[in-house]
Amino acid sequence: MLKLRLTRLGDKKRPSYRVVAMEALSKRDGKAVAYLGNYFPLEENNRVNLKEEEIVRFLLNGAQPTRTVKSILVKAGVWAKFEEARKK
Repeated sequence: MLKLRLTRLGDKKRPSYRVVAMEALSKRDGKAVAYLGNYFPLEENNRVNLKEEEIVRFLLNGAQPTRTVKSILVKAGVWAKFEEARKK
């Protein structure tokens, strides 16, 4: 099963994360199926860059987001686009 989750990048005590689609049982920083965006929690306003169309496509095909990724998607408005696409 595919999961949308975060992988850690950045220096010690200066993390940045990638939003990725990867197998549920793989390691946190293991090989990803697709790279879907970036999350910078220490920058002003917790800057997020996302590939919205690809994320919605993965969600429609059954990928499950982790709690953290789901909250990022809700704040960015991508989850609402997914809900709308699912209704069609």
